Amino acid sequence: MKDFQLAWKNLWRNRRRTIITAASIFFAVFFALVMRSFQLGTYDSMYRNVIESYTGYIQIQHQDYTEEPILDNSFRADTALFGKVESDTNVTDIVPRLESYALAASGSRTQGVMVLGVDPDKENRLSDLKQKLVKFRLTENAVESLKVSEIPDRTRRLLELFNNESWSSTGRMMLDLGISAEDSSSVLPVMRKHASFSNEYLSEAVPEGVLIGSGLSDFLKVNVGDTIVLMGQGYHGTSAAGNFIVAGIIKLPTPDIDKRIVYLPLETARYLYSAEDLATSAVVRIRDFSDEAVAGTAERLRTFVSLPLAVRTWQDMNALLLNQMEADNRSGMIMIGILYLVIAFGVFGTVLMMMAERRREFGMLVSIGMQKRKLAKIVTMEMLLMGLLGIISGVIASLPFVIYGHFRPLRFTGEFARMYEDYGMEPVMPTLLPDTYYLWQTVVVLIIISIAIVFSVRKILRIDIIGSLKA
Repeated sequence: MKDFQLAWKNLWRNRRRTIITAASIFFAVFFALVMRSFQLGTYDSMYRNVIESYTGYIQIQHQDYTEEPILDNSFRADTALFGKVESDTNVTDIVPRLESYALAASGSRTQGVMVLGVDPDKENRLSDLKQKLVKFRLTENAVESLKVSEIPDRTRRLLELFNNESWSSTGRMMLDLGISAEDSSSVLPVMRKHASFSNEYLSEAVPEGVLIGSGLSDFLKVNVGDTIVLMGQGYHGTSAAGNFIVAGIIKLPTPDIDKRIVYLPLETARYLYSAEDLATSAVVRIRDFSDEAVAGTAERLRTFVSLPLAVRTWQDMNALLLNQMEADNRSGMIMIGILYLVIAFGVFGTVLMMMAERRREFGMLVSIGMQKRKLAKIVTMEMLLMGLLGIISGVIASLPFVIYGHFRPLRFTGEFARMYEDYGMEPVMPTLLPDTYYLWQTVVVLIIISIAIVFSVRKILRIDIIGSLKA
């Protein structure tokens, strides 16, 4: 205890040195944690957007479908097989889909689209599709009406920025337009009056009704109640064409999918493509979607899902995305490595300065009887205390930024947002809540400090008393 007290007092004999060293560690830990949190949060957001809005965590497909995703590589929806799949302890449901491509047209505008035939109720339980129906849309008329309404100035200034934007949730709209909780009671009624959007969901009772993405709606200039034409190729080369009424418009978090998606009732899609009782995939809905649980569930399903069918996990279906994220992750780690390299030089520079300044002090202490081991122990405590001061303060200072950034992520607009969307990503940058990456950043700094301690201890154990006293 006395050694600890002595080490603590020694730190503040030279406040400037202690503060400089602790501050350098503080800024390294702070910026490394915030940068890593943004990077991992963006990855997590992209994975969840793609998985939850499209692929799911596990799918059953024809073995050739991944390499050649065409209707001819579909399979018959076998209720007996589906029953076995649903008997797994981690499986809650199985959602068959029929996926193909078509040319969507409205007036003189055409767009290649992905047509997804789904069971309306099961698909909603899987991907929460009803919650993605557009509830608010800022059309030009809505913007003009809102500008002359009683709304806060900050919201009025943001109207032009979000012109023609759609929202599927009130909370996200409030966040983007700067509507505070205090103003919500007065502003939301005005928003509902001028910007609310009426939508309907898919229904087997209305087979000609379809859902389309908000981005596709903007491109084709169609609204709820308008008609679009779908033309494509059906099963075994048959022709597929039909007129469909837009029942609803959805806002998907993945822009690339939002600009090209058309949802049809499953039986309607089968009729359109002459693919009776067929499915191109069956999404397995699971309770626990951690990586270990997904891998374990897939292995159990493979024991009775036989060829020509195959069980695919989300990693198999999104291999390109995973490779891109891994490359970006490595570049991010290199940047953080450079940051820690800078802090390592700062720490070693401070240690060298400390050893030079205190050389005479160390020599005198040893000459009057202090054991070198005891002196090394006290110096080790000093450096650990400086390191812990920097680490703890850096962790504490980063927490508010990380937590705030998770619940209120950065949202890009203008050219930067367009660049994100061109890459098929939602133009937002959330942070990831504290996880194991917090521990690893701390461990790295402690390793740097430990190396510096080893250097200092070696210097003290090899100290030349006569030379030190003459310093």
